[in-house]
Amino acid sequence: MASFPDSVNENDIGKAKFIGELLVPVAPFDQKSGREAWTVAFAPNGSYFAWSQGHRIVRLIPWTKCLNSFSVGHGEEDTNALSPRHLSRQSSNGGQVVPAAGQPPEHAIDCGDIVWGLAFGSSVPEKHSRCVNIEWHRFKFGQDQLLLATGLNNGRIKIWDVYTGKLLLNLMDHTDVVRDLTFAPDGSLMLVSASRDKTLRVWDLKDDGNMVKVLRGHQNWVYCSAFSPDSSILCSVGAGKSVFLWNMDKFTLIRKLEGHHHDVVSCEFSPDGALLATASYDTRVIVWDHHKATVLLELGHLFPPPSPIFAGGANDRWVRSVSFCPDGRHIASVTDDRLVRFWSIEERAPLAIASVSNGLCCAFSAQGSVLAAGTRDGSVHFWECPRSIASLQHMCRMALRRVMSTQQVEALAIPALLCDYLTYKVI
Repeated sequence: MASFPDSVNENDIGKAKFIGELLVPVAPFDQKSGREAWTVAFAPNGSYFAWSQGHRIVRLIPWTKCLNSFSVGHGEEDTNALSPRHLSRQSSNGGQVVPAAGQPPEHAIDCGDIVWGLAFGSSVPEKHSRCVNIEWHRFKFGQDQLLLATGLNNGRIKIWDVYTGKLLLNLMDHTDVVRDLTFAPDGSLMLVSASRDKTLRVWDLKDDGNMVKVLRGHQNWVYCSAFSPDSSILCSVGAGKSVFLWNMDKFTLIRKLEGHHHDVVSCEFSPDGALLATASYDTRVIVWDHHKATVLLELGHLFPPPSPIFAGGANDRWVRSVSFCPDGRHIASVTDDRLVRFWSIEERAPLAIASVSNGLCCAFSAQGSVLAAGTRDGSVHFWECPRSIASLQHMCRMALRRVMSTQQVEALAIPALLCDYLTYKVI
């Protein structure tokens, strides 16, 4: 079976531009498991890039410094301070690299166990804690505060100060692997953790890490969760075809989305909050209108697609991760067929592809110009996202959909074609 439909000539698909990689030295004692880069993350303000490079270590690198190192070119690795040969595993005590004057510091943090989830959180001072009865706090989260949350194999969540590399909080309520972490985008420092213990837990870091709520409903492992841009809705996905939507003001289940045929392992909302992308082992990425629980687009990674009864057997095409570009027009997916695909929401075939062995996760930079993908050997590879100028129509649609749901758009007294465009029925 092919990775592309018969109507697509693979030679006509562009090759994504490779711009650099961060490799991890391999020691003789390294085992086959424990080295994986299960997660990569960019700070919301674009200041840092972080990845779990295996064996308990999380590496934090200033993103500008990282990009500058790639511009040197791969032929000059020996002169590059961030070249793969210079990366090494260090403990949190000795992991801080002395930066140049005015440069943010680089850290290698020993988290004490295998790291499965990573998330950056930044504070907005005027955003108060939901716990109004607490009059004092152990930590004062100022305007320049940038936190990194790490989800561990032993069920713990450790919260670190990005600028100092110091441990701030140790959250210990989960009873199994914390598979994924996500912060509310509104700067409230509300953190949601997804775990193999079949629960999601909501934490208020402005209230010293107090656990606000346990979200129950998944019957199997929870793989991933994602906030809508306005922080009002949470999507959680997991084993058993599960795609759940939660109201994060009331902490109640809104609905389940039905359409996948196998475990769903990754999810992300579009920047305007109108679309939801979910990736599954059934070899598909589905783009939903989550307001109406309808499928708008299916991005297939195996042709012909497997029938539902065989969807779990196509294990060389499992989709591992999906990420929405900040421009709202592009999606990236990482699959077990050793390819990274860049999609347009306007097409059913990839715009560009890139080769990556054993890819596990992907994430776009804050500006959307670069995609990072983590692999099983703890390394990270970077590509440029395909570029094109967004139409004024699309920019207006994104601006409108940031503040209006599908139902609200459909209630407008506008022509049907315009309504279809604004609701992404006509991409």
